[in-house]
Amino acid sequence: MPRRKKSIGVSEDLPPYGKTLNIRWQRTCDCRPGHLNCMSAREWLKSQLGVWQFTYEARDVRDKAVHPATFPIALARKVIELFTHRGELVLDPFVGSGTTLVAAMDTARNAVGFDLQKEYIDLCKRRLAEGNVFNDAVQIAIQDDARNIRNYLEPGTVKLIWTSPPYANLLNRPRKNKSRRFRNNEQLGKVEQYSQDPRDLGTMALDEYRLAMGEIFEHLLPLLRPKGHCVINVPDMWWENKRITIHVSLIEELRKRGYELRNVIIWDRTNIVNKIGIFGWPSNYITMGVTFEYLLDFWRPPIAEIKRSSKVVEYADLYKRRINSEAVSY
Repeated sequence: MPRRKKSIGVSEDLPPYGKTLNIRWQRTCDCRPGHLNCMSAREWLKSQLGVWQFTYEARDVRDKAVHPATFPIALARKVIELFTHRGELVLDPFVGSGTTLVAAMDTARNAVGFDLQKEYIDLCKRRLAEGNVFNDAVQIAIQDDARNIRNYLEPGTVKLIWTSPPYANLLNRPRKNKSRRFRNNEQLGKVEQYSQDPRDLGTMALDEYRLAMGEIFEHLLPLLRPKGHCVINVPDMWWENKRITIHVSLIEELRKRGYELRNVIIWDRTNIVNKIGIFGWPSNYITMGVTFEYLLDFWRPPIAEIKRSSKVVEYADLYKRRINSEAVSY
């Protein structure tokens, strides 16, 4: 790959009102048109396992005082390399600490990340500025509501949506640390939430959250290229001795909005979780949610004709009629 200026997100990259963001989205590799990614057969084989494990590295953000919910760069890198080619465009609608942008920088992918909170956008920019990767790709962090993303990007330019969204209002409560071996630590009694902004999905009850996520991703669907993937990282949670199946709610809601579920991958976190206490013993068996999370892999169905409007693509109707439609390939 050519070595050029460092990729960094800056506010000057924001588009003028009424115009979309000027960012590249076409592949820069020499792969054949029908290939999903730049992987070799050996690399592809390793990715077919349905349970993934990762380790943290020095650049990862693990301090919950900096951000309450982070994932390893290695996880973002694997998802990006699996579903995109070099030069293609990655979108993270809830970019948080910027791990997606860092992984995109590492892998020569263009990327845009959005977040409500200025402190997280500033953190993204600092992490990108500290990178030592030089290539043609650009990563941009933008402070804005995920509901407005469609104003920044052209339809059919995003190859991958990859994100770890807020988990409804299930973190918006003081921690009791019941699952911790040592409960009386720095997290006990704290509310580990992103913000109390009423636009923040992390302040919403589950049903309100599900509908808000559905509306956001319905607006994002036209941005995806046909057969472009959307991967969402979510756990399930326990609330008042009941299992709250966030992943089931999102699967059902995104299917209604025109997405097609392709895979459910388990992120096995047992190798990076420590000091787990006994939870539920001896009378109430409960699996520890902190030891695994779900990676929900959707895609935009391959439909030849796409009906567009100034509001939202009427994609559900197209999805029903796609039996006789021609598959799109690149």
